[in-house]
Amino acid sequence: MISQQQIQDIKNRFEIVGNSVYLNRAIEKAIKVAPTDISVLITGESGVGKEAFSKIIHHISRRKHGPFIAINCAAIPEGTIDSELFGHEKGSFTSAYEARKGYFETVNGGSIFLDEISELPLETQSRLLRVLESGEFIKVGSSKVQKTDVRIIAASNKDLLELTQKNKFREDLYYRLTTVTINIPPLRKRKEDILYLFAKFANDFADKYKSPPIELTPEALENLQNHYWQGNIRQLKNVVEQISILETERLITGDMIISALPETLSKELIPIDNPRNSAEGFHERELIYKFLFDIKKDLSDLKAMMFQMAQYSDVKSTAMKEDDYTNQRLLKSGNIYPEHSITPQPFETNESTNVKFDEHTEINDIAENLSLQEKEKEMIKDALLKHKGRRKPAAKELGISERTLYRKIKEYELEYL
Repeated sequence: MISQQQIQDIKNRFEIVGNSVYLNRAIEKAIKVAPTDISVLITGESGVGKEAFSKIIHHISRRKHGPFIAINCAAIPEGTIDSELFGHEKGSFTSAYEARKGYFETVNGGSIFLDEISELPLETQSRLLRVLESGEFIKVGSSKVQKTDVRIIAASNKDLLELTQKNKFREDLYYRLTTVTINIPPLRKRKEDILYLFAKFANDFADKYKSPPIELTPEALENLQNHYWQGNIRQLKNVVEQISILETERLITGDMIISALPETLSKELIPIDNPRNSAEGFHERELIYKFLFDIKKDLSDLKAMMFQMAQYSDVKSTAMKEDDYTNQRLLKSGNIYPEHSITPQPFETNESTNVKFDEHTEINDIAENLSLQEKEKEMIKDALLKHKGRRKPAAKELGISERTLYRKIKEYELEYL
């Protein structure tokens, strides 16, 4: 049984901040698997700190005195990834002027962290599978089999099982890697840790920029905790650095936080894990407005196309009439035989193309757009009046993010409410 003291010691050693249940569970799993030589797959969204967990596993294992290297598979071009991992012989390809050792040879006795393993080409996946199964590999351009003793720790922010079903990741490699899987929770599932992470980053940047650390009002903290944090800890760190540099005040308010937070429209407006919330009607209404605006654009494009078709029909009809008139004159003059005459084909008209385009069309479009904007403005105004200008409950009732509401208030000049 892993004690809380052991978990805390690991946090202190590897500078991991937080006390979330999900975070502690992931650390406990890493501690348990570290003494073995089992391959580990670390999963989690971008920015959650997967590399930190690979270091935990290596540095408390029996390989701790051996080499450790972290490789971002997505950052290495497909044409050179095999050479980087397994090495190559002199002359094996155009720029191979001398033999080179790969990571699996130089890290022998240690651990390799393969981040974004889903980006490996299928051929490279086959080579990696051989290393996992037998510890053997072959350099590019060589026929000699070499042995290596390397522990593989992999990570991915994509669903590898789903990729196997799409034939983009080898199924046998997937099952070799997933003997033990450690999932790192996203920041939105660690809301209680956001205050501690903010304080750490604020102090770090205060030291870096020789300024007093920034602090949060209760409303500002609440805004941080309610944000989606698509970029997780990395994104939070960037936001803290931005505020530390740009804000002259050291006490950060809720509005300051909202103005610094990036938009995350799709995930903030429609929470996947709670689709039937109290603001469902407002979510649908906002989506309907967007849908109507898209339809308006499509209709405008369609009108323009029909206008061009109508013009083309007029030109074609005029040309046919001119040809018919010419043919009749030629027939009467006897210059051509009747069987050689050009008989104009009837042009089938469609009532749907007989559309009148005038100056009122554009005016009507503008009027309808303004009508929708007025409705949106009234909804926002009513919500703000109902909640006495408090933006958080108003945004919650409208079913939009506080940042979106903040932007709309500026746009419609409703700051006085």
